Amino acid sequence: MDDKITIIEGPPPTFEVVDDGWSTGVLEGPTLYGVALTHLRTFNGGELVERCYRAWKKRQAINLEYRDEDGNNKTAPILAARSANTDEGEMLMLWVRLPDEEIELAIDFDDDDSEDLDGEDFEPLP
Repeated sequence: MDDKITIIEGPPPTFEVVDDGWSTGVLEGPTLYGVALTHLRTFNGGELVERCYRAWKKRQAINLEYRDEDGNNKTAPILAARSANTDEGEMLMLWVRLPDEEIELAIDFDDDDSEDLDGEDFEPLP
Protein backbone atom coordinates (compact mmCIF):
# COMPACT_ATOMS: atom_id res chain seq x y z
CA MET A 1 0.00 0.00 0.00
CA ASP A 2 1.35 3.44 -0.94
CA ASP A 3 0.40 5.30 2.22
CA LYS A 4 2.91 8.11 1.78
CA ILE A 5 4.42 10.58 -0.63
CA THR A 6 8.15 10.85 -0.06
CA ILE A 7 10.42 13.74 -0.96
CA ILE A 8 13.59 11.97 -2.08
CA GLU A 9 15.76 14.89 -3.14
CA GLY A 10 16.01 18.63 -2.82
CA PRO A 11 15.75 20.95 0.14
CA PRO A 12 13.30 20.38 3.01
CA PRO A 13 9.80 21.65 2.22
CA THR A 14 8.68 25.03 3.45
CA PHE A 15 5.23 25.32 4.97
CA GLU A 16 2.85 28.28 4.91
CA VAL A 17 0.12 28.68 7.52
CA VAL A 18 -3.43 28.24 6.22
CA ASP A 19 -6.14 30.28 7.96
CA ASP A 20 -9.06 29.32 5.72
CA GLY A 21 -12.40 28.43 7.27
CA TRP A 22 -12.31 24.78 6.20
CA SER A 23 -9.06 24.18 8.08
CA THR A 24 -10.58 24.81 11.51
CA GLY A 25 -12.40 21.46 11.40
CA VAL A 26 -9.15 19.50 11.39
CA LEU A 27 -7.63 21.43 14.28
CA GLU A 28 -9.67 19.77 17.01
CA GLY A 29 -7.95 17.27 19.26
CA PRO A 30 -5.77 16.86 22.34
CA THR A 31 -2.76 18.47 20.63
CA LEU A 32 -2.60 21.87 18.96
CA TYR A 33 -2.23 21.45 15.21
CA GLY A 34 -2.23 23.82 12.30
CA VAL A 35 -2.87 23.38 8.62
CA ALA A 36 0.04 24.27 6.37
CA LEU A 37 0.52 24.39 2.61
CA THR A 38 3.66 23.34 0.79
CA HIS A 39 4.52 23.59 -2.93
CA LEU A 40 6.67 20.83 -4.43
CA ARG A 41 8.06 20.37 -7.92
CA THR A 42 7.22 17.02 -9.42
CA PHE A 43 7.10 15.08 -12.67
CA ASN A 44 3.94 13.14 -11.81
CA GLY A 45 1.66 15.45 -9.82
CA GLY A 46 -1.54 13.99 -11.25
CA GLU A 47 -0.55 10.47 -10.21
CA LEU A 48 0.35 11.65 -6.70
CA VAL A 49 -3.00 13.41 -6.32
CA GLU A 50 -4.75 10.23 -7.49
CA ARG A 51 -2.81 8.24 -4.88
CA CYS A 52 -4.21 10.59 -2.22
CA TYR A 53 -7.76 10.29 -3.56
CA ARG A 54 -7.56 6.48 -3.59
CA ALA A 55 -6.40 6.42 0.05
CA TRP A 56 -9.11 8.85 1.16
CA LYS A 57 -11.78 6.92 -0.73
CA LYS A 58 -10.79 3.84 1.30
CA ARG A 59 -10.84 6.03 4.45
CA GLN A 60 -7.11 5.55 4.91
CA ALA A 61 -4.52 8.16 5.84
CA ILE A 62 -1.75 9.25 3.52
CA ASN A 63 1.33 11.10 4.75
CA LEU A 64 4.03 13.37 3.40
CA GLU A 65 7.45 11.98 4.32
CA TYR A 66 10.37 14.41 4.26
CA ARG A 67 13.62 15.34 5.98
CA ASP A 68 13.82 18.48 8.07
CA GLU A 69 16.75 20.90 8.02
CA ASP A 70 18.59 18.74 10.57
CA GLY A 71 18.20 15.63 8.39
CA ASN A 72 15.60 13.99 10.63
CA ASN A 73 12.81 12.00 9.00
CA LYS A 74 9.39 13.61 9.52
CA THR A 75 5.87 12.76 8.45
CA ALA A 76 2.75 14.89 8.20
CA PRO A 77 -0.80 13.75 7.39
CA ILE A 78 -1.96 15.06 4.00
CA LEU A 79 -5.37 16.74 4.18
CA ALA A 80 -5.74 17.96 0.59
CA ALA A 81 -3.77 17.77 -2.66
CA ARG A 82 -3.72 19.57 -5.99
CA SER A 83 -1.48 19.49 -9.04
CA ALA A 84 -0.93 22.40 -11.43
CA ASN A 85 1.26 23.20 -14.42
CA THR A 86 3.26 26.42 -14.02
CA ASP A 87 6.01 28.21 -15.92
CA GLU A 88 8.48 26.46 -13.59
CA GLY A 89 7.04 23.02 -14.37
CA GLU A 90 4.53 20.78 -12.67
CA MET A 91 3.81 21.69 -9.04
CA LEU A 92 2.19 19.59 -6.34
CA MET A 93 0.41 21.54 -3.61
CA LEU A 94 -0.16 19.64 -0.39
CA TRP A 95 -2.11 20.82 2.63
CA VAL A 96 -0.80 18.99 5.68
CA ARG A 97 -1.44 18.95 9.41
CA LEU A 98 1.55 19.98 11.51
CA PRO A 99 2.05 20.68 15.21
CA ASP A 100 2.01 24.44 15.78
CA GLU A 101 5.67 24.54 16.80
CA GLU A 102 6.74 23.18 13.40
CA ILE A 103 4.96 25.85 11.36
CA GLU A 104 7.21 28.81 10.64
CA LEU A 105 5.59 32.11 9.77
CA ALA A 106 7.02 34.11 6.91
CA ILE A 107 6.45 37.83 7.20
CA ASP A 108 6.57 39.86 3.99
CA PHE A 109 7.28 43.55 4.02
CA ASP A 110 5.72 45.77 1.37
CA ASP A 111 8.15 47.76 -0.73
CA ASP A 112 5.94 50.79 -0.07
CA ASP A 113 6.63 50.54 3.66
CA SER A 114 10.38 50.75 3.11
CA GLU A 115 9.96 54.33 1.86
CA ASP A 116 8.36 55.24 5.18
CA LEU A 117 11.39 53.89 7.04
CA ASP A 118 13.74 56.23 5.18
CA GLY A 119 12.13 59.16 6.99
CA GLU A 120 10.90 60.85 3.80
CA ASP A 121 7.24 60.61 4.79
CA PHE A 122 7.75 61.33 8.49
CA GLU A 123 8.06 64.71 10.08
CA PRO A 124 10.90 65.05 12.61
CA LEU A 125 9.98 65.10 16.30
CA PRO A 126 10.21 68.55 18.00
